[in-house]
Amino acid sequence: MISVEEALNRVLSLVSPLDIENIPLIEAAGRTLAKNVVATRNQPPFSASAMDGYAVIGDEVEADAMFKVIGESAAGQGYAGVVKAGQTVRIFTGAPVPEGATRVVIQEDVKRSGDVITIKRDPDEKAHTRPEGADFKIGDKIDAPRRLTASDIALLASMNIASVPVYRRPVVALLATGDELVMPGETPGPDQIIASNSFGLKAMLDAAGAETRMLPIARDTIASLEAAFSLAEGADLIVTIGGASVGDHDLVGAVAEKLGMEQSFYKVAMRPGKPLMAGRVMGIPMIGLPGNPVSSMVCGQIFILPALAVMTGHDPAPLPRSTAKLAAPLPPNGPREHYMRARLQGGTVEPFGKQDSALLTVLASANVLVVRAPNDPAREVGSAVDIIPI
Repeated sequence: MISVEEALNRVLSLVSPLDIENIPLIEAAGRTLAKNVVATRNQPPFSASAMDGYAVIGDEVEADAMFKVIGESAAGQGYAGVVKAGQTVRIFTGAPVPEGATRVVIQEDVKRSGDVITIKRDPDEKAHTRPEGADFKIGDKIDAPRRLTASDIALLASMNIASVPVYRRPVVALLATGDELVMPGETPGPDQIIASNSFGLKAMLDAAGAETRMLPIARDTIASLEAAFSLAEGADLIVTIGGASVGDHDLVGAVAEKLGMEQSFYKVAMRPGKPLMAGRVMGIPMIGLPGNPVSSMVCGQIFILPALAVMTGHDPAPLPRSTAKLAAPLPPNGPREHYMRARLQGGTVEPFGKQDSALLTVLASANVLVVRAPNDPAREVGSAVDIIPI
């Protein structure tokens, strides 16, 4: 067995950044920006009002001062003239501040009678204007690589960017194996279970930016597995589920070897997830996950998500960790690195008492993994532990 760190390094060495494509901005949410993007305009493109009120020459504002209203400036319809001494323009939020004006007096601080306003006593001293380019200026950059969020999309649109260069979505062929598996909605036989792992992993990988293709379930025969592998041609990554152990019905490794697999490793000193393999088959990087539901999902987090990040232009790295204090004591850990399902709440973290790798209810209740090093000693309440959000 090899360590998690070494296994991850070997997985990441199997993958590399994919091609870059330009796509419409409206389709870019969740994609990874591949090149720096430069603003083509200032925002705001003019000095704009931050409030509804009256635009005036700032030095003239004092209690009881009077101004003549000479026009109006609204969003999309600014005032074309110049504000001079003793004059004001009615202005609305987002509208251009007219030439000559340097301040907006909010409407609550004035009294209007016809075309004349009078400043009330103790007016707000703020200018209530947004200078041209206060948000960003022509030439300001959004740096790549960057996973584009809704806020990023809004910013790019404001920069007048209509299309963006992004890394191509990694195409992942997801192959579940086993005579015991049937699809959700089917009627399982007395010795069968539902293929839950495929659906959980597809959701995880799609959320990370992949295009995940679920292949038909491969049965525990060489012919069925060979046929399933043939359907994975053209993918950027093959992920198998189950059949990675050494039992008589665990044939994934044997079939992959028959197909010319260059195996990088087999078995990792971790729990859950010991029977894990990786390598290259048919020229495609492959990760073979264990069949237990929690094991496959945890290994998906620890190994596949960092691999997808590399394929979309990010530096090779493990998932980011933080620390939290334990809400309950923990006994000593065994010889394998342990990824414990846990709940982070109110600033403390509490691993669940049941850590069986078949318990999806526990995984669904967890929001972090507590990471314990091999042979980690017993931990008391309040001890700091590493956590990974899930």
